[in-house]
Amino acid sequence: MTLDLLDRMADSLEHSPLVRFYESGLCSRPELFLKLLTMEAVGPDRQVKLNGRWVINFGSDSFLGLDQDPRVHEAIRRGLERWGTHNGTSRAFSSVAANFEAERKLASWLKAETTLIYPSVTLANHGALPALVTHHDVLVVQREAHHTIHEAMCLVQGHGIKTATFDNSDPDELTRVLKESRPYRHAVVAVDGIESMTGVVTPLAALRFVAEAHDAVLYVDDAHGTGILGERGRGTVLDALGDYRNTLVVGSLSKAFSCFGAFLASPARLRIPLEVRSGPFIFGGPVPPPYLEAVSTVVDILNSEEYEPLRKRLTDNMTQFLAGARRLGLTILGGSGTVASIAVGPEEGTLREIGRAHV
Repeated sequence: MTLDLLDRMADSLEHSPLVRFYESGLCSRPELFLKLLTMEAVGPDRQVKLNGRWVINFGSDSFLGLDQDPRVHEAIRRGLERWGTHNGTSRAFSSVAANFEAERKLASWLKAETTLIYPSVTLANHGALPALVTHHDVLVVQREAHHTIHEAMCLVQGHGIKTATFDNSDPDELTRVLKESRPYRHAVVAVDGIESMTGVVTPLAALRFVAEAHDAVLYVDDAHGTGILGERGRGTVLDALGDYRNTLVVGSLSKAFSCFGAFLASPARLRIPLEVRSGPFIFGGPVPPPYLEAVSTVVDILNSEEYEPLRKRLTDNMTQFLAGARRLGLTILGGSGTVASIAVGPEEGTLREIGRAHV
């Protein structure tokens, strides 16, 4: 008798808590599961067509609306004509000139020494964090940090490297964890610039003060701050710290930039170590060249006089939304940038409110 091993695998995975929760909700309230929605068309001003109806998309992460900007479209067309659809190699072999130009312009905009472009923030975190630590070191992760940072911590653990977590962005807790993690050569403290699920801004200055006192550098995933917070949209880090001393920054090129990929800003001296130790950078498929041309165009927009009106429109929309939610008596967490968490109580209440919103 031949066993269907994939069927048996599916059976075991279906009994995992997350899948059981998802399938239970899918059976009882299928209309609430937004992952199943198919966008049939896109219109101006964040209009989308779902199930034959035009509605406003409050969940778009094209924060500045640059996905519809004619200059971004033209840059992609120009890149397509010049480079085609694909790099032709991984970056272990070569890079198109548009890649280096985009990295140069990003570094200049950020006021950083250098940047490396990765295919996504997920792959940046999965590649850079394991590359930055060795068996002599320790990785300390903010418990509220993005899921991909915690996945990167698992990769680090798989290499036999020491890891730890700390709670609530608390400097005293970080102090305790770093002291208990000794001995180490150096530590990397990985945090979100803005907590992705609540919109709460991490106290970067206080955390860097603690980190530097304990031979640690700060690693900030600023995916939700890139392009919308700080001067010229440079994010949370430069505004909070004034410089990049002992601080690495990851930013998104697919949210406010409305392009493709992510960047890691670092001192120039770390560039080669990151290039040769970061698996996704070496072996992953690079960002397609047309989008690299678009990244350079978006940097020009962020550096222009047009940026502030774009950000003001976003800020005004967010202010109006938060004010309306508070008038309804809802409890709001965060609200910085574009992320806010609305507390509505237990699971059933949460599902009920989702149902009310999705009309």
